[in-house]
Amino acid sequence: QVELVESGGGLVQPGGSLKLSCAVSGGTSGSTAWFRQAPGQEREFVSTIRWFDGNTRYADAVKGRFTISRDRATKTMYLQMNSLKPEDTAVYYCAATPRSYNSGSSYRSDQLKYEYWGQGTQVTVSS
Repeated sequence: QVELVESGGGLVQPGGSLKLSCAVSGGTSGSTAWFRQAPGQEREFVSTIRWFDGNTRYADAVKGRFTISRDRATKTMYLQMNSLKPEDTAVYYCAATPRSYNSGSSYRSDQLKYEYWGQGTQVTVSS
């Protein structure tokens, strides 16, 4: 059984930065990802990383501002968020799957393809 624990959320002013962490325990991860859900909205894809080669993918809304990474030694995934905007306000969820999809696969951004989920961490961007 895979367990995911997020940390690093908080309140930040527009233009600021935050770094989220996701500790992965139990099992093996082929891919992990970040999703987010804003109040009254559906959960949406943010970014994903394939663990064996570090291949990444980003949603257009965060491309160039967010960076996903992973530390294989500590089994931790990160999301460095820079130039934060009020519309980035959401609960951010860590997700994992034992599968490693092809680089161009739509499954990589499909929340239904991730079997394991963390509890979420709140990110609020406000002045």
